[in-house]
Amino acid sequence: MNRCTDPLHQLDLGLTWRNSFSQLGEDFYTPVSPQPLPAPYWVGSSRAMARELGLEASWLDSKDLLEALSGNCAIAGTRPLASVYSGHQFGVWAGQLGDGRAILLGETTAGLELQLKGAGLTPYSRMADGRAVLRSSIREFLCSEAMHGLQVPSTRALCVTGSDAPIYRETMETAAVLTRLAPSFVRFGHFEHFSYRGQLDQLKVLADYVIDRFYPQCRASDKFSGNAYAALLEAVNERTAQLVAQWQALGFCHGVMNTDNMSILGLTIDYGPFQFLDAYRSDHICNHSDTQGRYAFNQQPNIAYWNLFCLGQALLPLIVEPELALAALEPFKALFPREFERRMRAKLGLSDSDVQDPAGDRMLIQDILQLLARDGVDYSIFWRRLSHCVADATSEPVRDLFLDRSAFVAWWLRYEKRLSSSSPTQASGLMLKTNPKFVLRNHLAEQAIQSAKMKDFSLVDKLLTVLESPFEEHPAYAQFAAFPPDWAHSIQISCSS
Repeated sequence: MNRCTDPLHQLDLGLTWRNSFSQLGEDFYTPVSPQPLPAPYWVGSSRAMARELGLEASWLDSKDLLEALSGNCAIAGTRPLASVYSGHQFGVWAGQLGDGRAILLGETTAGLELQLKGAGLTPYSRMADGRAVLRSSIREFLCSEAMHGLQVPSTRALCVTGSDAPIYRETMETAAVLTRLAPSFVRFGHFEHFSYRGQLDQLKVLADYVIDRFYPQCRASDKFSGNAYAALLEAVNERTAQLVAQWQALGFCHGVMNTDNMSILGLTIDYGPFQFLDAYRSDHICNHSDTQGRYAFNQQPNIAYWNLFCLGQALLPLIVEPELALAALEPFKALFPREFERRMRAKLGLSDSDVQDPAGDRMLIQDILQLLARDGVDYSIFWRRLSHCVADATSEPVRDLFLDRSAFVAWWLRYEKRLSSSSPTQASGLMLKTNPKFVLRNHLAEQAIQSAKMKDFSLVDKLLTVLESPFEEHPAYAQFAAFPPDWAHSIQISCSS
């Protein structure tokens, strides 16, 4: 018998574990053990993430670790639990939710909490099976690491393990477990849970925990007359505004921005029906379940603010004065557009130190986005080609992306004039560090999934290679930066996972 299939055995990874969240008390979680997954196999793993975790790379070839991260034996020093939270889903109060299929094992001394997603039933599974499927686990694994490569705050992923155990969603699929990491998995919904239930002591314990661990500067803030909870709301507001500005600049659609899917640390969390734009459409809806378009691409900033308002309502019993809560939320209205424009200027090769005519730059950005939308131009390819064209002082490779070439040429002449005071080499260098060559397009993820279903995981590994460093050229993998095939437009991603 393999020692890690023995339920009494505990695997020692050589890591020191703690779990500060478990110290909050029994109102915040329920102890629960992962459920075994039969005959697991490796699907994909990130050696870069293993290094950050302090885990020797050899463990990623280990049968024992495979079994442990599939829920088949315990990891020494961990105290598995599932946390409770509530939330608004599609704008409607959904009441109690919680970790229905995610089990927090513990927190390493590297400051990262490790969670098994798809590890079986918890008290918060709400009549579901507590499992994740191979399809969604591969998507989250690759996109978590892709976002990190794009320098976007995100949860991370160590590995995916799979099993032939059948799981039914819309059709019969197979099971998988994703090992994901973050400094914390606390969400807006955690605060909503205790606030809506009138459990104000617990609400205060949670807020103090988050402040002391992640936002200690809020204790010293004098902006809100020493009110640390208003300062916390403002700090989360700022991180969220910056995060969504990055999404919009990269053309990333989250797809399901419920309050229980919003990180208190401003991380991209809970990758479900996400998508990076192919052809640019500002009103694109990536979630097949979102029939009303609540989470359309151009609605993401407004939804983020709506969610922050929900967080403000949840924190109001601690903030006490509504005026302070509103004041803490107000900066979003100026910070988001300022951060978005700053990132879009970088995409155009315009540095922060070279802002002479903000209104002119704003118009330059708005006009090119309108042209992209009108002609349905591929978003990522446009920006990457533009990055090279600036250095080469030629517009033809970009011009040829447009149906209305004369309209683009008119814009290019304005853009060229704006760049005249800059070094083309410096501008192009900034752009090539800002406009990625590789993003996780839906069709690439779908191809990796279909291969994985046949037990061929090579495409998962190849995609991970380019997504970990998406600004590099990787000439051997140029096909991953090509135009999407026609069938890519028919891919539908829903909330089912």
